Amino acid sequence: MAMGKEDAEIVKACIDKRDYRRVVLRNSLQVLLISDPDTDKCAASMNVGVGYFSDPAGLEGLAHFLEHMLFYASEKYPVEDSYSKYITEHGGSTNAFTSSEHTNYFFDVNTDGFEEALDRFAQFFTKPLMSADATMREIKAVDSENQKNLLSDAWRMNQLQKHLSDEDHPYHKFSTGNWDTLEVRPKAKGIDTRNELLKFYEENYSANLMHLVIYTNESLDKIQNLVEDKFQDIRNTNKTCFHARGQPCKSEHLQIIVRTVPIKQGHKLRIVWPVTPEILHYTEGPCRYLGHLIGHEGEGSLYYILKKLGWATGLSAGELDWSLDFSFFKVVIDLTDAGHEHIQDIIGLLFKYIDLLQHSGVCKWIFDE
Repeated sequence: MAMGKEDAEIVKACIDKRDYRRVVLRNSLQVLLISDPDTDKCAASMNVGVGYFSDPAGLEGLAHFLEHMLFYASEKYPVEDSYSKYITEHGGSTNAFTSSEHTNYFFDVNTDGFEEALDRFAQFFTKPLMSADATMREIKAVDSENQKNLLSDAWRMNQLQKHLSDEDHPYHKFSTGNWDTLEVRPKAKGIDTRNELLKFYEENYSANLMHLVIYTNESLDKIQNLVEDKFQDIRNTNKTCFHARGQPCKSEHLQIIVRTVPIKQGHKLRIVWPVTPEILHYTEGPCRYLGHLIGHEGEGSLYYILKKLGWATGLSAGELDWSLDFSFFKVVIDLTDAGHEHIQDIIGLLFKYIDLLQHSGVCKWIFDE
């Protein structure tokens, strides 16, 4: 039985012919149902309100490791990797990601395979089989993912920024995990990683922290019955949602210059500011507005000047790594060899451009556009 069916008004575009319904199951799982009779694909996404910020001390990467383990098998479908195989065999795809405060699982599949795919998906959150024999293999898979990330300059710069933040803030954590954080160090301390994994799942994967979205060609009533049948058994421990309080950067972490040697040949200038999260002012969109203007490439823009001087070949700007409590605004400039020799001049031009925007005020037609 569902409750809260009429709690929220769903606003949609006038040209949107799909039907929507929000329901809250008796275990407090919030669900958005979307019915589209014309679709030839169905999809589902489950967001769990826990991420790497909740990793226990000494087990960095545990939330990400759990994400991997849930794909392994379940009590109802114990054959290894049968979920992913079923999705592929029915014309679909599946994946997941772990962020600071969320872990998201999703899939799409042909309409004729959706009901069983959803049943297999639901087992992630009811009775997964996180067997001992899969633990070592998946730790190696996480380590392999990290080894791949080490070859990405963007990933390395992201982790470097975390490393340069306040050590007492969860933003500082190493989110991916590797062989060292999930096997070597825990083992040296007498910690059983699998036991900690099961404990993390039991403590954090509570229905009240989950949000499910279903997209299919069936009627809303049929989808709702399907969801109630498959997801109402998820445990609800009334877990409190974790939020990192305070700022990840104090005064000693600001106004510093870091020079790094990239993997890929070339030069980039990356300038980052801590800012108020745009989500708190989403109707005004300050980061989108500034990102549009600073990243503009037309005549009179910062990039136009830098390109004309032969100092830059690209420029982007916008918000990154945001949460409800903190955020960052980033400007990235792709430099030429000549531009690399004029970094201080380029930084000066950037701040002059920002000063110009401050004195010009908000332009209504740009905001509306």
